[in-house]
Amino acid sequence: AMCLPVLLEPVMKVEIVTPSDATSKIIALIPQRRGQILGYDARPDWPGWDVVEATMPQAEIGDLIIELRSATAGVASYRAVFDHMAE
Repeated sequence: AMCLPVLLEPVMKVEIVTPSDATSKIIALIPQRRGQILGYDARPDWPGWDVVEATMPQAEIGDLIIELRSATAGVASYRAVFDHMAE
């Protein structure tokens, strides 16, 4: 059997901090970047803020902050850490 090369790309785990009134907007833009939503919850000690967790290919994260900021009047932030390689 021939082995075909498989292109793997790094997938990141992303944690987005957003005002609760923008959470639905943030959740809507994740799949547009080939992301998968893992879940979201209220941010402890920050009333009115949520944390959204997702995985997203590293290639889709480059200008993510621009889209997050425009969806939240400039206040959302995120951090991303390597999660796994995927096809």
